[in-house]
Formats: sequence, structure tokens, C-alpha cells
Amino acid sequence: MTQTQLTIALTKGRILKETLPLLKAADIEPIDDILSSRKLLFETNHPHIRLMILRGSDVTTYVRFGTADMGIAGKDMLMEHLAEDNHSKDKGIYELLDLNIAKCRLMTAGLKGQRSDGLKRIRVATKFTEIAEQYYAEKGVQAEIIKLYGAMELAPVMGLADEIIDIVDTGNTLKANGLEPWDSIADISSRLIANKASMKMKHEMIKSIVEKIRPVVAG
Repeated sequence: MTQTQLTIALTKGRILKETLPLLKAADIEPIDDILSSRKLLFETNHPHIRLMILRGSDVTTYVRFGTADMGIAGKDMLMEHLAEDNHSKDKGIYELLDLNIAKCRLMTAGLKGQRSDGLKRIRVATKFTEIAEQYYAEKGVQAEIIKLYGAMELAPVMGLADEIIDIVDTGNTLKANGLEPWDSIADISSRLIANKASMKMKHEMIKSIVEKIRPVVAG
């Protein structure tokens, strides 16, 4: 009897490098060199398990629609997904496990010494538009959200925005561009997620992977 296919969506870049040892602990290893190959779909040492390599912002979409059964994505992407789906009762995704990798913070930031506190209307540059709208609404601040995909630090420098919302790791990039971190919105790390329908139909396969990874994460 052929085993049911299981597809796992992984986030490229730094998260991928930290993910591979966790998958190895679950006895899942790509056949090809996943870090150097330009392929996006990889077979593994298990004929019924395959891996997809995606941008972090796309992992939640593939898992939500069931194209991928499981995925590894940053908490920031999950927050954005949930904020976007705020009016939907069925979010489509289960968050299974905090993997404690790729740790950072989601923060507001702006030009050093030029906080926009007290302003009733501000312009904010970010790729996390849904999170931003929710965050400023809760603070009672009217915020014009400007969506950018990169080089966020330039927005305050060039006068495009009063502040930004972005991922902050060491803070060195902010400092190099004359910015400073302000308010923390959330602590971020990568999470193991699963599609809700897959959790029902492929429960034992998914549970087995989670239980193999859990002790490694716990240390």
C-alpha cells in the first residue's frame, strides 16, 4: 500500500539553515543539496515526503490552502496572516510548535531622537501592513500605511514615512542608517505549522514528525 504524500513548505534563507538540523532529527533529509540548488521542490529520503522552498510570506499561503500539509514560518508571517484573516472564523492553520530558531523582534523604529509620540496622524512604512493597521488602531493613532518590500530604513531618512515597522535582530542596520528601535510589538521565532484538513487526514504522520522534533527544540 502506497503511503500518503506529505509536503512540507520551508522558508528560504537563514531560517532554512536552522531548519535542516531539526528535520534531520525527524529523519527527514533532502536527497539533493538544498542549500546550493536552485530547485524549489525536493524529494527526501522518504518517498512519501517532499520539501518546498518558498519565501517566508508565501509559506502560510501554501499551508492555508492545503498545497503544503506542513510548514515552517516566522511568527511575524503568522501574525500578518491572522490579521489579514481577522474576519474569518476558519484560519486554516494550526500552530504546532515554537522551534526557537531565527529569534528576533518585530518593532517600530525611526530617526534617532525624533520619536513621533503625540502625533495623531503619522505615515508608517512596512511590509506588515495588516499588523500595522491593527497596532495603530489599538493605540488610537491614525496611520497611513505605506507598503514596502525592502530597504525599510530609507523611508524615514528620505521623508517617505515618520516611522517603520520591521524585524530587528541586532539593530546594527538601523544604527548604520541613523535610526533607532522604539516599541516592541512581538518577540519573533519560527513556528511549525500545519493545514487544518491535513491535521485530520494525515494526523499520525504529522504527529510523528512533531514528536521527533519536540525534544530537540526543548534541548
